[in-house]
Amino acid sequence: MIDAETYAAAEAVLAAFRARGWTIATAESCTGGLVAGALTAVPGSSDVMDRGFVTYSNAAKMAMLGVPEATLAAHGAVSAETARAMAEGARAAAGVSAAVSITGVAGPGGGSTEKPVGLVHFACARPDGATRYCEMRFGALDRGEIRRRSVLVALSLLAEAAAG
Repeated sequence: MIDAETYAAAEAVLAAFRARGWTIATAESCTGGLVAGALTAVPGSSDVMDRGFVTYSNAAKMAMLGVPEATLAAHGAVSAETARAMAEGARAAAGVSAAVSITGVAGPGGGSTEKPVGLVHFACARPDGATRYCEMRFGALDRGEIRRRSVLVALSLLAEAAAG
């Protein structure tokens, strides 16, 4: 169900977290659980993968992850501030070592001049308490490809966290 590149990346993340005795949670919007799906596609992932939050609506982001309403009002769901709040909220809610978040515009509609299709924000709340953030602008690719690339970026952020 997932491509070989994504599976290999998920397998590597799990091995790195397992070696440290760490656990993971995901907080996903535009990927709808695909990062959690990639991680759980690997047999034996349950010792590392704790849970995934699919928070597609603003109400879910607030209720499940504690994203402040003021953050959503000031910056919108697709923003650096929301991505950070999602990752930090997932880490706190799950009590895990690290949590990764994704929020963006996967298209084909829904984009604007300020927030075009292909804009995706990522954050990883790490065991040391720091939150690493990055933004990708994939361009107006098809929805499936934006989501696939987003999963790979999220897995890369987790791998980076495990590497220290």
